[in-house]
Amino acid sequence: MDPSALQSPELQNFLNQEKERAMINEMVGKLTSACWDKCITGTPGSKFSSSEATCLTNCAQRYMEMSLMIVKRFQNMQ
Repeated sequence: MDPSALQSPELQNFLNQEKERAMINEMVGKLTSACWDKCITGTPGSKFSSSEATCLTNCAQRYMEMSLMIVKRFQNMQ
């Protein structure tokens, strides 16, 4: 492989997109695990109960808000 190809803007753009996808997948996995453990207390049926659905919604919302707040704090530190 040509060493100059490693510096191409297209490759760098692709690598950045893949990093972002990996970070999003990791966040979704953590969010799912944390909220599932908190909100689903019994064996799930074919549907979530209304309290489970509400809990999952609130948990996911708080998780996303906290993640955004942390990212903003790190950006302000730079």
